[in-house]
Amino acid sequence: MKKGLFVICMAALFATSCTQTGKTEEDRFIEDLLSQMTLEEKIGQMNQIHFDKSLDSIKAQVRNGELGSMLNIDPKLINEIQKTAVEESRLGIPLIIGRDIIHGYKTVLPIPLGMAASFDPQLVEKGTHMAATEAREQGITWTFAPMLDISRDARWGRIAESLGEDPYLASELGVAMVRGFQGDNLSNNDAIAACVKHFVGYGASEGGRDYNSTNIPERLLRNVYLPPFQKAVEAGAATLMTSFNDNDGVPASGNDFLLRTVLRDEWGFDGFVVSDWCSMVEMINHGFAADRKNVARLSANAGLDMEMVSQTYVDYLPELIAENKVSMNIIDDAVRNILRIKYRLGLFENPYVDEVETSTIYSAEHLQTARQAATESAILLKNNGVLPLKENKTVAIIGPMAHAPYDQLGTWSFDGDKNHTVTPLKALQSDEYKHIKYYYEAGLGHSRDESTRNFERAKSIARQADVAVVFVGEEAILSGEAHSLSDINLIGKQSDLLKAIKSTGKPVVMVVMAGRPLTIERDLPYADAVLYNFHPGTMGGLAIMNLLYGKANPSGKLPVTFVREVGQIPMYYNHNNTGRPAQDWITPINDIPLEAPQTSLGNTSFYLDSGKDPLFAFGYGLSYSTFEYSDLNLSSNEVNANDTLTVTATIKNTSDIDGTEVVQLYVRDLVGSITRPVKELKGFQRLALKASEAQTVSFKLPISELAFYGKDLIKKVEAGQFDIWVAPNSTEGLKGSFTVKE
Repeated sequence: MKKGLFVICMAALFATSCTQTGKTEEDRFIEDLLSQMTLEEKIGQMNQIHFDKSLDSIKAQVRNGELGSMLNIDPKLINEIQKTAVEESRLGIPLIIGRDIIHGYKTVLPIPLGMAASFDPQLVEKGTHMAATEAREQGITWTFAPMLDISRDARWGRIAESLGEDPYLASELGVAMVRGFQGDNLSNNDAIAACVKHFVGYGASEGGRDYNSTNIPERLLRNVYLPPFQKAVEAGAATLMTSFNDNDGVPASGNDFLLRTVLRDEWGFDGFVVSDWCSMVEMINHGFAADRKNVARLSANAGLDMEMVSQTYVDYLPELIAENKVSMNIIDDAVRNILRIKYRLGLFENPYVDEVETSTIYSAEHLQTARQAATESAILLKNNGVLPLKENKTVAIIGPMAHAPYDQLGTWSFDGDKNHTVTPLKALQSDEYKHIKYYYEAGLGHSRDESTRNFERAKSIARQADVAVVFVGEEAILSGEAHSLSDINLIGKQSDLLKAIKSTGKPVVMVVMAGRPLTIERDLPYADAVLYNFHPGTMGGLAIMNLLYGKANPSGKLPVTFVREVGQIPMYYNHNNTGRPAQDWITPINDIPLEAPQTSLGNTSFYLDSGKDPLFAFGYGLSYSTFEYSDLNLSSNEVNANDTLTVTATIKNTSDIDGTEVVQLYVRDLVGSITRPVKELKGFQRLALKASEAQTVSFKLPISELAFYGKDLIKKVEAGQFDIWVAPNSTEGLKGSFTVKE
């Protein structure tokens, strides 16, 4: 038996025989192992590197106990590197292997913003479990997801990786992602550790510019930005990642209020915290740390357990400890947190990749899950009756996104293979659609293409067809980290292509594939129907074709507000009312009389040029079915803070097409110790209804869910009047009211 394995086995034997009062077997194992570690080995556990050196060099570090984790290692080398850690290092502590498994590993799901549009936690959990299964099969034990940053600015590239603008939706789907990644037991061969990111406020970056500062007051932080993280921690998330931004002048990687007061003391988190890539050392650029030694001191004392890539811990913690600027207790606590997750992952018992006879990667089951996810994530924004298409009609397939297998996968899809992507064009060539007569001309080589030289050919095939489907959007590289935009219109000559096809007189369907909510108001007059897809992943093409031809019925709802133009940003549904809210009627800029008096337009909160309303509201999405809401009923009109209110309504499918409606529950607290949002999502259900069928939908609303951090920064339910809606989106629905008693 190798020396490292012998030490581990002896530690395990000690753990089973130890009878320390109040200690679990996990605790005893960790404490025994910790007691055998040198300072250098402890700091090594706090060090994560990227696989960017020679294998021999990295093995030497592993052999010396200088590494606790690696990311981006070739899966073929994982067993080899783990063998070095387990059998050749002094204590045989295995590595935790990290990789960005953001929306699928090999079988790629829609981007997270797309998954959020499904409003389907069960599907999100299923898809995330699929990703975990494929990744663990290859030795990956840790992913850097879910991203739970509340995102209210479509210019920000990482909105693609978010779950939208609403804390409740992000919380529900974030918990589903944690459950999907981690399963019932982290040590199972279909589970990997989740890393909830970015802690916290990153989605509020000024101007939508990535890595930028945020200025979120503590009440807003606690009421909007922290709740999804707390729910994920309560669901058992193994790890968290700090964000790049500074908030109110304090970078997250050195923020002891967040990492100790909130995360450890208030929430009782017992996993470990990792920095984002070099976010610790970037505190020098922030002007928060003078040098790398200061970086190590600030982050360690703040409670950041593992450093990603920048290695200030390795370089400076021994010196800082000798100078009593960082205590050994802080080091020991960080190492305990890291070892605890390795223990729960089962790495001490089974550090190696098991060879499998049949891989789950691109299995029929996984492809079906990806197809379902792409189907449920698509949002029908407009339809004048042209959809669903008739299979006996000829269709013209046009546009740069009709066959863009790489870009269809979306951002953060490092391991997806474009050769497995089923694009819309490829779907038409499959057995399912081989009977459809179609013509194809991209018209543009890619989304940024400025050349119109192929427009006439595109118009020619449109004239020969009964209907034209124009696939537009943005390439994967245009969204995601560091890919912010100040102009979020369709880029290149895509809008011109759409106009050109519409000029043929044929019905036009616009299908969008993008990583963000684009400003498409200017394009709507040239489309008879609009199907919006946040980059839909491996099986997106078949899902889209099924939706266009009515084999599936659109059910997606918007997880973010679509603005009319970029100048409206930030615009989100759950805003405060202001003292002068906009009225229903406003004077458009072109209707303002010359020399109009200053106050003639009404002094309220709106834009003279783009009005007061978004293009499409949060929660909006059409179907081929139509739904009628009626018979709102509340179990009581007066409740106490510890009660549960039951809210029911009847939803009827008034069409002759089976469909699924996402029914949403909204609440408004009319008066609070601080101003409250005009509406807040508090529940949703996917309701499948046959043609002409009616069902009663029932929501259980614990009144405790109405609690918020008020003027005194204490979370509680405040007595008063509340409005409540059962609705198809955030702007419509059945309205009732109730009172919370003192």
